[in-house]
Amino acid sequence: MKLSDLPAVSRLLEREYVKHQAPVMELIKAQEDDPFFILVGTILSARTQDATTAAACKRLFAKARKPADLRRLELAELEALIHPVGFYHTKARHLKELPDVLDAKFGGRIPESIDELCELPGVGRKTANLVVSVAFDKPGICVDIHVHRICNRLGLIRTTSPLETEMTLREILPPRYWKAWNRHLVSFGQTRCRPVTPKCDACPLAACCDRVGVRVRPARD
Repeated sequence: MKLSDLPAVSRLLEREYVKHQAPVMELIKAQEDDPFFILVGTILSARTQDATTAAACKRLFAKARKPADLRRLELAELEALIHPVGFYHTKARHLKELPDVLDAKFGGRIPESIDELCELPGVGRKTANLVVSVAFDKPGICVDIHVHRICNRLGLIRTTSPLETEMTLREILPPRYWKAWNRHLVSFGQTRCRPVTPKCDACPLAACCDRVGVRVRPARD
């Protein structure tokens, strides 16, 4: 894929995206248009399938409607509410710490910049970029395993880590594509361009892909 292919690829990704259920954070945005819910949902979503994240968010948000509510919940109750999301013990601890950090550093508000968000427990650049983009409607490039994998498969970039992918995309990708890039590629990665068994047959991006039809072997321990 060349940069000149970007408008066409983006249109094709948009067409694929509308055929499937939106990623969980877009659903949370539609249901609970509040930075607190989007931040918490994004923390829970890491290394977790969307259906599991959505169920955990529903249980948690019935008990916690603002940061102070997390402070009142016991750690064991938080763990029970968010189980079985990935790393739920660690995530529950981070949620328990979140209200105190928000109060101490940001006057209780959810910060709007990537650097400030990264000061919160359990928040790295991927989470911060997604919160900035979804919660505050600002340009952000959220790079998860799907974005990293597909951008490299297409040949748009040649990178070895999500952080390198983010920084490279920031240099070459026009800002107007930033917010949509994550949700479109996440959906595409979940439904077609999978890690081990990508559905290359009749793929709408085949003409632009450097790796179409290349067999992918599962990783070995």
